Amino acid sequence: MFYAPERLPVLLSGLLLCSLVGTGCSSTPKEYRDPRDPFQPFNRAVFHFNTDFDNAFLKPAARGYQAITPEPVNRSISNFFRNLADVPSAVNNALQFKLSRAGSDVGRVLINTTVGIGGLFDVATNMGLPSYKEDLGQTLGYWGVGPGPFLMVPVLGPSSVRDGIGDIGDAFIHPLFHLDSNETVAGLLALRLVDRRADLLAAGEILDAAAIDRYAFLRDAYLQRRRALVYDGNPPDDDLFGDDLFDDDWE
Repeated sequence: MFYAPERLPVLLSGLLLCSLVGTGCSSTPKEYRDPRDPFQPFNRAVFHFNTDFDNAFLKPAARGYQAITPEPVNRSISNFFRNLADVPSAVNNALQFKLSRAGSDVGRVLINTTVGIGGLFDVATNMGLPSYKEDLGQTLGYWGVGPGPFLMVPVLGPSSVRDGIGDIGDAFIHPLFHLDSNETVAGLLALRLVDRRADLLAAGEILDAAAIDRYAFLRDAYLQRRRALVYDGNPPDDDLFGDDLFDDDWE
């Protein structure tokens, strides 16, 4: 499986479904549960569904897309979506008082949208304006909100309660979700999903070859990566999940 950033439509249904089955999931004997993953039976079932869906649909589509799309076109498509993502990134940098980074993101959007022809070309990077990716999940983490229980979202992969809430908040800022045409939004989301999956084909093969328990490997890698992102690559050495969201209420 893989992680896709623009995941709001399915995320909403995933959060709802998990809330409905949460009581059943939490009845699993304690000795079989990771405290970070109280909904593990549900999450593993979703993971197996995601794997089957990926093998049947997404992976073949990504391979076909990769085979027929020239590299310059593929790069421009990726640049287009990264340019859109710089908008919520700028807002989240500002919310974390990382004002120079927020300014860089704003400058990137202005330059790449104009000189870069709607974001198809990343002119800003060559002008010394790097991208500082932040999302609302990271912003919440910056202000002390713990990740909460791990969630496996149908079709779109690993998340957490905090990151799921963050994704919903980011959608209100993301330009894509302000388009008037639902068909256009759906088409662009599908293109982004396939484009993102094509970028991760090699990583998926490494995961398949290296991991004995692919679910646990993906969960641990996701949680560790998100923690590193919250702390800009320098997480403290204290307990990895020592936050108030992991208490007896989830048992």
